[in-house]
Amino acid sequence: MKSIVFLCAALAALVTSASSAVALDEGMWLFNKPPAKELQERYGFTVTPEFLEHLQLSCVRFSTGGSGSFVSGSGLVMTNHHVGADMLAKLSTPVKDLLETGYVAHHLGQELACPDLELDCLYSIEDVTAKVNGAVTAEMNASDAQATRRAQINAIEKEAKEKTGLKPEVVTLFQGGQYHLYLYKNYKDVRLVFAPEKQAAFFGGDPDNFEFPRFNLDCTFFRVYEDGKPLQPRHWLKWSEAGVKENDLVFVAGHPGSTERAFTMAHLEFLRDVRLPFGLAGIFRSEVWLKTFSDRSEEWRRIAEDELFGIQNSRKALTGRLAGLQDPVLMKSKADAEAKLRAAVAANPEWQKQWGSAWDEIAAAETNYRAFYHRFAALGGTTLNLGSDLAGVAKNLVRAADEKVKPNGERLREYSDSSLESLEFQMFSPAPVYPDLEMHKLAMRLSSMAEVLGASDPAVVAALAGKSPRARAEELVRGTKLADVAERKRLHAGGKAALDASNDPLIGLVKALDAESRQLRKRYEDEVQSVERAAYAKIAAANFAVYGDSVYPDATFTLRLSYGKVAGYDEGGHHVDAFTQLGGMFERAKERDEAYPFGVPASWKRAKSKLDLTVPFDFVSTVDIIGGNSGSPTVDRNGAVVGLIFDGNIQSLVWDIAYDDVQGRAVSVDARAMLEVFRKVYSANELADELLRKSTPHS
Repeated sequence: MKSIVFLCAALAALVTSASSAVALDEGMWLFNKPPAKELQERYGFTVTPEFLEHLQLSCVRFSTGGSGSFVSGSGLVMTNHHVGADMLAKLSTPVKDLLETGYVAHHLGQELACPDLELDCLYSIEDVTAKVNGAVTAEMNASDAQATRRAQINAIEKEAKEKTGLKPEVVTLFQGGQYHLYLYKNYKDVRLVFAPEKQAAFFGGDPDNFEFPRFNLDCTFFRVYEDGKPLQPRHWLKWSEAGVKENDLVFVAGHPGSTERAFTMAHLEFLRDVRLPFGLAGIFRSEVWLKTFSDRSEEWRRIAEDELFGIQNSRKALTGRLAGLQDPVLMKSKADAEAKLRAAVAANPEWQKQWGSAWDEIAAAETNYRAFYHRFAALGGTTLNLGSDLAGVAKNLVRAADEKVKPNGERLREYSDSSLESLEFQMFSPAPVYPDLEMHKLAMRLSSMAEVLGASDPAVVAALAGKSPRARAEELVRGTKLADVAERKRLHAGGKAALDASNDPLIGLVKALDAESRQLRKRYEDEVQSVERAAYAKIAAANFAVYGDSVYPDATFTLRLSYGKVAGYDEGGHHVDAFTQLGGMFERAKERDEAYPFGVPASWKRAKSKLDLTVPFDFVSTVDIIGGNSGSPTVDRNGAVVGLIFDGNIQSLVWDIAYDDVQGRAVSVDARAMLEVFRKVYSANELADELLRKSTPHS
């Protein structure tokens, strides 16, 4: 198909040579620029268009921020429990907490419709760099050039949607060196099929998170429907009963969120000294607030559980990333690589003239950003994030009304014609809203704003309207009508006139902050983002000239292919085996006297005598992953499922910045463990049979 055989002249944006990727299992590779040479030389594996097409069309992206894959001919989708946890929480009630109990649908009639989950399957890729840059002239400054590109991108996406009916997304690669048009088949009728209880999916909790050995059944299964019937996807992954062994080649296809491996030293220093410390402070604050809320009652614990887990996961991940940036050895390696490339450019007068200024331009942009970053972030950044779901609805209503009256090319990206369908699907979600949690989250954000900016700051004064953060949050949430989906639809349909006439207090809060938020966003786009895009395009061209094109761009939450081998590692003077076994959960629980979070689920205790405790449970590999890869299938040479990515170990947390496989590992649930417990713990024989192609789902 076109997206597989199309080969673009990929620009290099890494500061390492192509040969470094051969030495290590490094790379989050584009499907239209696969690591064919590296795989052949390192593993004797020949990448074929058929292999890539099958894998690409079997994978999906979750709107909740993870990855997944079709694993049956009846639309069955596999992902992680923690990727599906948001839906489990929304489908739960005070009477039945699906995060605590898990869920098994034994036939189609028992599958639960998800309120606002979207899945995207990538159908095609096209290089549109020339189109995006076509109207940009040499006389334009960075800001005007960026605005011109944005207008072109909106137009490209609108035309593609009208022509194909697919969901378009122009993806920025190499920080601005290339632009690709991705076309997705979008699915909105998604239903829950199976989930274990959280205690099985996240055994060991926060203490074991990002660690290994692990004993986690971090999986959930959904089904995609089309026209009211289970989807029959064009491609889906078969299940391997044999599994993998040490040193076997494996692949991961998923949607890594973001990496900073190609960033300049000035940019990395900004992350280290400004953005990450500020972000971590906010995460620590959120964790304390949500933990305090959760401890007040069992029901409040239930409704906050998924958000608290996400905060705790982010805290540990960002702590590891910051530790990498504070490592002088790692930073020296980055500085040395940058100096080497700059020296190569400086040695060629023509190159120096074209690209030599790029690093200084980025440094100047980061200096500008430092001057207003904290204010920008305190006011919710580019999206005016106010912490609460209802405030998010209010913001989208206000901004959509303002943006829709503009020409498509002049709108904010998230309100372009091609984006409105998904925006409205999320905005009109029938998912439950919990006023107590909404008040708590909004109070937390208002308190943080006052702490960062000062209580007498005009924006804070406007937001608080003479009240404390808690009192103001209560007033806003109790006074709003936006919990009613019909009211949201009425305001959205009424457009700017309806929003201008509204006296809803949350609408008023957004209006009070929106003007300055937009000004700060424009300043960021004009003085920082546009400069970065233009300068990184120069660096990409310089890399291409010096090192060739056998490299990959930083992650962008788009589909990538990674590869590696199943392998243990040495740590602290001992060897860590590549595999754990089912029996290890019981042994680990005994070591910890089953103290929380090391208790064995009751369902597992009842089934222990039936289980083969020697079956491999979780395993590690050198596959290159990052946040967003959660839920990605791990497949063998034949493209069959052998595992499910759910984590990395603590040594992998620096992979945002630089990959290293001495100790860093990706962690997967073993396919053999899933089959063993589906039948013997959960009596989910229908699911096991469907995965093994022994039956099809019935109503």
